[in-house]
Amino acid sequence: MSLSTKYNPSEVEDKWYQYWLDKKFFKSTPNPDKEPYSIVIPPPNVTGVLHMGHMLNNTIQDILIRKARMEGKEACWVPGTDHASIATEAKVVKMLREQGIKKSDLSRDEFMKHAWEWKEKYGGIILEQLKKLGASCDWDRTAFTMDDEYYKAVIRVFVDLHKKGYIYRGLRMINWDVEAKTAVSNEEVVYQEGGEVSKLYSVRYAIKDSDETVVIATQRPETILGDAAIAVNPKDERFKHLIGKTALVPFINREIPIIGDDYVELDFGTGCLKVTPAHDPNDYEIGIRHNLEVIDTINEDGTLNEKCEWPPYFGMERFKARKVIIKDLDEAGILVGEEEFTTRIGRSERTNSVIEPKLSLQWFIKMKEISRTAHKAVMDDEILLYPSKFKNTYNHWMENVRDWCISRQLWWGQRIPAYYFGSGEDDFVVAESIEEAVQLAQEKSGNSGLTAGDLKQDEDVLDTWASSWLFPTAVFNGFKDEYFDKETGKIIEGKNVELDYYYPTSTLVTAPEILFFWVARMIIAGYEYKNDKPFKNVYLTGIVRDKQRRKMSKSLGNSPDPLDLIAEHGADAVRTGMLFSSPAGNDLLFDMKLVEQGRNYANKIWNAFRLIKGWEVVDGHNTDNDIPIQWIESRINKVLAELEDHFDKFRISDALMAQYKLVWEEFCNYFLEMIKPDFEKPIDKATYDKTIELFNTILRMIHPFMPFISEELWHNLDSRKEEDCLIVAEWPKPMNFNEKAISDMETVIEIAFSLRNIRNSKGLSPHLKLELNIKCNSKDLYELNSKLLMKFSKLETINFIDEKPTGGASFMVKNDEFFIPLEGAIDIEKEKAELEKEINYTEGFLNSVMKKLSNEKFVSGAPQKVVEMEQKKKADAEEKIKKLRESLANLQ
Repeated sequence: MSLSTKYNPSEVEDKWYQYWLDKKFFKSTPNPDKEPYSIVIPPPNVTGVLHMGHMLNNTIQDILIRKARMEGKEACWVPGTDHASIATEAKVVKMLREQGIKKSDLSRDEFMKHAWEWKEKYGGIILEQLKKLGASCDWDRTAFTMDDEYYKAVIRVFVDLHKKGYIYRGLRMINWDVEAKTAVSNEEVVYQEGGEVSKLYSVRYAIKDSDETVVIATQRPETILGDAAIAVNPKDERFKHLIGKTALVPFINREIPIIGDDYVELDFGTGCLKVTPAHDPNDYEIGIRHNLEVIDTINEDGTLNEKCEWPPYFGMERFKARKVIIKDLDEAGILVGEEEFTTRIGRSERTNSVIEPKLSLQWFIKMKEISRTAHKAVMDDEILLYPSKFKNTYNHWMENVRDWCISRQLWWGQRIPAYYFGSGEDDFVVAESIEEAVQLAQEKSGNSGLTAGDLKQDEDVLDTWASSWLFPTAVFNGFKDEYFDKETGKIIEGKNVELDYYYPTSTLVTAPEILFFWVARMIIAGYEYKNDKPFKNVYLTGIVRDKQRRKMSKSLGNSPDPLDLIAEHGADAVRTGMLFSSPAGNDLLFDMKLVEQGRNYANKIWNAFRLIKGWEVVDGHNTDNDIPIQWIESRINKVLAELEDHFDKFRISDALMAQYKLVWEEFCNYFLEMIKPDFEKPIDKATYDKTIELFNTILRMIHPFMPFISEELWHNLDSRKEEDCLIVAEWPKPMNFNEKAISDMETVIEIAFSLRNIRNSKGLSPHLKLELNIKCNSKDLYELNSKLLMKFSKLETINFIDEKPTGGASFMVKNDEFFIPLEGAIDIEKEKAELEKEINYTEGFLNSVMKKLSNEKFVSGAPQKVVEMEQKKKADAEEKIKKLRESLANLQ
C-alpha cells in the first residue's frame, strides 16, 4: 500500500490503540511459564487531569512495561486512581455551592451521594487521557482507593494496627488547614523556596507590682491573648532576676508567670519569649515542662474566639486580627517596633493556606518501630533507589520519623472504624463492622444490652496516604478474608495466586517529592503485612520545569496542555520529547523544541521507510554494499547492548538518545545514502532484504519509546497475520558485533564530513566530483572502502601520494593527511582576496585587543575576569590569523 508523504499521527494512534485493546494485548494473568514483570501506577487523584509530570512518569512506565512484554515476560501494569480526600471534597463542596447547597445543610449520607456522583462523572478523565499517551495498562484491573474491597482493606489494616498497639488516639499539636478545616500531616506542609518575608513585632508587657517591663518579639501578635507565660533563658543576666515574677497580657491584663527555660535563645529577638502553648509546637513543649494553661483562641476556620477575652476581636479572621491588634498595640503605646525578616512559613500543600498549629484530639500511627525494617531495606539495597543519591534523603526522613497523624476532618474517605459507647476517654472500640463493634463494646463496657443504636462512629476519615500505602498489595486483593490471617495480622503465603505471582512488583516510577509520603509508607506496609518489599526498584523522575527553571503549573500559566501537544504533534513525539532531557532524578527543563524534535524524529523514520519501500528490486547481490551492511549491523548490535546497560541502570533518557543517534544519523543519514541506488536504478535483492531485516530490528528497538509509528510501519513492512503485532514481537537481542568494522566506518564518515565541510566553505557544488589525494602509512582501509568513499563523497579518483602537494585544500583524520586539488574548481584569485580580507579584519581586531592589554591602567583596574576575557580574545585572534595564513599559502 502507498504511504502518505508525511506521518499523520491522528490517522494512526486511535486505530492502533483500539486494536491493542480489542486483541487484549494489555491483559495479564499469572503464567507460571513466564517471568512476571509488574508495575503499579502511582494512582493520580480523581480530581486530576493530565499534566506534564504525569506525561513523563507514565511514559517511562509504559516504556518499561512494553519492553518487558516484548521480552516475553508476563507484563502487568495496574492502573488506578486515588480518592484524594481533601481535593475531592473541596471540588464537591464547590459544586454544591454553585447549586445553592451548603455542606452543612446535608447529612453525611446525602453528601456522600453527591460525592460519588461527582466521582462517576469526572473521576475517570485522567485515565482516559493516559490512553491518548499510549499507556498499555491492564485496564480490567483499574483500582480505586474507595472501591468496596479496597475500602475494606484500609479498614482492616486500621483495626489490625490498633490491635498491635501502633494506632492510638491522643491530644497533640497538629497542622491545621483552616481552609479545608482538617488536619494535615507534616509531609503535607510545604515551604516556599528561599522562604517568605514576614515581620517581627516587639511588644512591651507590664510586670505586676513593678515599674519594670519586658519586651517580647513575636511574628504572631494575633495569638497574644492566648499567652500562658513569658520565658527567658535562666543564663541570661539581663532577665534571670525576673523569673518567678508575673507579667500582664496586653489589653486584658491576665496574669501570666515569667519562667526560665533553656529553649529561649540568648541572641534572637529581645531575649524574652511569649509562650502560647495552644498555637505553637515549641511553646506547647515548654507548656508541658512548666504545666502551663492551654488557651486556644483560634477557631477551626481561622477566626478568633471568646477565649481571647477581648470582644472587639471575636469572630475576626486571624490575619485581619493581626493588622487590627498591631494598630491597637501602637495606639496603646506598647508596640516598640517592627522589622522585616525572611522565614519559613508552612502552608497546606492542598490549599496553600498558612498552617495553623493546633492542639487537637486525633488518631496517630506510632512510626518509629514499624519503620525499622523499611529503613534497613533501602539502606542495605534490598530495594534500589535510582538515582542512589535519594538514599540520603530517605535515610534522613526515616531516622527522624515522627508519629503520623492519620485522621482528617472530612466526609469523603474511609471513615475511621472507631465506635464510641460512652463519654469516657477510653469508651470506644475499634472494629471492622458495626456488628463486631457491638460485641466488643458489650464486652468492654460490661453492658450486654448495648445495641448498634447506642454506638456512635468516629466522624473523621483517614488520611488519603493511609489508603494508598496499601496499593501494591490491595490491588491484588491481599487483604480479602480468604487471604488474610486476623490472628497474626499477616497475609497468608501461598493462597493468593495473583499476589504471590506479581508481588513484589518489579519497578515503581514516581516523583522524589512523595518518597516519604508514599514510597516509604508502602515499604513499611509491605514488610508489615507480606514480610517482603513491595517493589525491587524505585525510579525517581525529576520535576518538569520551564526554561526559567520554574515548576510547571496552571497558576503560572507555563504548562502546556499535554492533550493539545498530542493532538498537534502526536503521542510518539510528546513521549520522546519528554525524554530528550530527563535523566533520572534531575529536573526536566521542558522546551517545545524537544517535542518538535520528537515529531521530526517520527517523520525521519517515516521517510526512511518510504524511501526503502520505493526502491525497485532486482535479483542479485551487490557486494559493494557488504561493508556498510556489516557496519550498520554491528552498530545496531552494539547499541542494543548499550540499551540493555541503560535499562539495567534506569537511564531511560540515555537509552532513547542511543537509539536516536543510531536511527537518525547512522541508519538514515549514512547507511541509506551508502546503499541507495543511483537515480531510477534498482537495488539488488540481497541488499534490499538485509535492509528490511535491519529496519525490522529498528522498529522493535524503538517500539517501547514510539509505539504508534512503529506498529504502523511494522504492518506495512510485510504481510502479517492479524495477531502478529509489534507490541508482542520479540525484543531484539544483541548479537556479536565487529568493532573493527565500526572503527573503520567512523574513519570513512569523518573523511566524508571533512570533504563536505570543504565543499560548503569553498562554495562547491555537491554534484562536482573531486579528486582525493591521501598521504598515509597504510592504504588498506582506504583501498577496502574506496568504492564507498567515491560514492558517498562524490569523488572522481582516490590517489595515494608520498609528498604534500601545494595549493588546494587539506585536512587530517587521525595521523593521515588528505588533499583536494581545487584548481579550476574555484576562483583562486577570489579565494585569495577573501582570505586576505579576513586576515586584515582579524589583525585589526587583534590590534584593538593589544591596545587594551598594553594599557597598565586597564590591566590593573579591570576585574580579573574581564582581563582574562581579553587575553583569550588575543589568543583566539592569533590562532585564527595563523590558520588563515596557512590557507593562503596553500593557494600560492
